[in-house]
Amino acid sequence: MRKETFLPVLRELARCYQAFESYSSKHIRTLGLTPAQFDLIVTLGNTQGMNFKELGEQTLITKGTLTGVVDRLVVKKLVRRIASPTDGRSQTVQLTAHGESLFARIFPAHVAHVRAAFAGLDAAGLEQAETTLRQLRSAFAKAGEQQK
Repeated sequence: MRKETFLPVLRELARCYQAFESYSSKHIRTLGLTPAQFDLIVTLGNTQGMNFKELGEQTLITKGTLTGVVDRLVVKKLVRRIASPTDGRSQTVQLTAHGESLFARIFPAHVAHVRAAFAGLDAAGLEQAETTLRQLRSAFAKAGEQQK
């Protein structure tokens, strides 16, 4: 059997994501949120709101999970649903005043938390990592296009 030279890259990519997710999630939970709730709040921060389709495209939350996450944030009074004036089947999700206040507090705190993990990398290392990740994303996107 042929040895696939890309397998160590896939393994390291998965391990990197798992390490990031673990590090990030621990901090998010100290803020009283789940990672999905945090994702939704920071995505809605500094916007006029988004419909469910936009939220699905902009977050890491699957369509089936999105409604439940929004429901729980409505109960916490962090977001509200607003009926679309142009489409009776569509709703916009917006942060409430309480949600905006929470966003203003937690987003900078989480950025500072994540910054600590990057402290050992210089600007050149960060640029190289970004370039490599962009190339990988592009390769997967191109391969996905060819599947159609």
